[in-house]
Amino acid sequence: MTDSPLILALDVASTLEAVSLCEKVGDAVGMVKVGLELFVADGPKSVEAVRNCGASIFLDLKLHDIPETVDRAVARAAALNVSMLTVHASGGAPMLERAVARASGEATGLAIVAVTVLTSHTQASLHATGVAATLADQVLALAQLAWQSGVTHFVCSPHEASLLRGKFGQAACLITPGIRPRGADVQDQARVLTPSAAMQAGANWLVVGRPIRDAQDPRAAALAMANEAKEARRQ
Repeated sequence: MTDSPLILALDVASTLEAVSLCEKVGDAVGMVKVGLELFVADGPKSVEAVRNCGASIFLDLKLHDIPETVDRAVARAAALNVSMLTVHASGGAPMLERAVARASGEATGLAIVAVTVLTSHTQASLHATGVAATLADQVLALAQLAWQSGVTHFVCSPHEASLLRGKFGQAACLITPGIRPRGADVQDQARVLTPSAAMQAGANWLVVGRPIRDAQDPRAAALAMANEAKEARRQ
């Protein structure tokens, strides 16, 4: 059993590539993320193939639809035996409540994860969507809405992790994308931190994709980031 706090984002175009990447990193990561690109390409068979590698799965589909549709999608995700499934907190309380109730009713251990504000957003781009609140206030408002709807797992940028940890305490599970090694290109992420800084801010899990996927030695890159995160967790 690995104690790595990394979730490897399988941002690849095929199940074959996903399995190959899983095999390269092995137990340097604690979980793998199947997201939109891979799921649209190969659907549930991608989840099954990755699970056969021995990995726990974070299914990152960011569901945002009417409550009935999300309810039924959660049931299908539970049948895939994944550990976590993302929904957008901005879908509202009725949708969130239905998602949590369905996950609980399926009794597979599936956790519903509420996405607050995407890590690609800046203050300006958030305002352009019609949201007048600051990034921090919007993250907190959406997280509070989800919490009141029964959600205990959240996706937030590492910059808001301390805010949510302070609000909800240790009962919350915080999953932070936007993790980059020191000096790395942030690419299309706007709010990033290093593994150690994210852990010190209160994150439980760190989602890492391109810095591992594109490394010359993916396992070595994953181990370096995992060790940095674990050292910060012990401090």
